Amino acid sequence: GIFDTDDGYNIPLGNALFPDLSESVFELERKICEFYKLERPPSSHCAVNRNAEFTPHVDSGRGAGQSLSMIVGLGDYARGSLFIEGESHDIRYAPLEFDGWRQRHWTEPFDGERYSLVWFTPEMKTKKLKND
Repeated sequence: GIFDTDDGYNIPLGNALFPDLSESVFELERKICEFYKLERPPSSHCAVNRNAEFTPHVDSGRGAGQSLSMIVGLGDYARGSLFIEGESHDIRYAPLEFDGWRQRHWTEPFDGERYSLVWFTPEMKTKKLKND
């Protein structure tokens, strides 16, 4: 994962090794929100997944919940939709907000190279921001 700020969480090594990539990931979130006119506060975290096929689950986060997630699929792949509570969503170059903490979700099997970016803010971070 990629973290936007140092707030007491263990910052992934990738942030230090690839600072331009980390910055670009959060800039992409801002551009998506602007383009789709989403009323979404900037996220503090982003999970970057490559060729991951997730089985049905709800996100566990750090045990305290999280904000709405926003996901987008990137790459040259076929199928690979995101299922949320049994409903299929084509996320390839099509961002989608959902509640990964409460809604059961999984990845449809796919062929090709598939990346997904999942932006979110853990609940502990959300409470901290509200109190600042």
